Amino acid sequence: MKTCIVIDDASVVRRIARRMLERKGFSVLEAESGMEALAMCRSRMPDLILLDLHMPSMNGMEFLALLRKEDGGQVPRVIVCTTEYDIEEVAAAMYAGGDACLMKPFDRETMKTALSEIFPAESDKS
Repeated sequence: MKTCIVIDDASVVRRIARRMLERKGFSVLEAESGMEALAMCRSRMPDLILLDLHMPSMNGMEFLALLRKEDGGQVPRVIVCTTEYDIEEVAAAMYAGGDACLMKPFDRETMKTALSEIFPAESDKS
């Protein structure tokens, strides 16, 4: 079973994402901060990370930079999430190691699309 860490300071976003990802067959962990998620990654690297770009104390870009420097930190596929579509910010996140972008609020269809971008062999699963 593939694993995912959902990193978002909003519990409602984490809960919604968890439900969607569990329906896609992921085992999901939740983190409300980048520091908490980094500790989880050091314990066991996930297959996927759903990452909010705008969080207090450590934003998504800072987390992504630290993640990619960790042992095995190149392994997780990262979907960056944002409420503001700033093309420069999204481009910077992709350059820093993001694999896809998901606009908030997202729904099952947009989640499915993002997952199919990074796990194309599994895009048939609903």
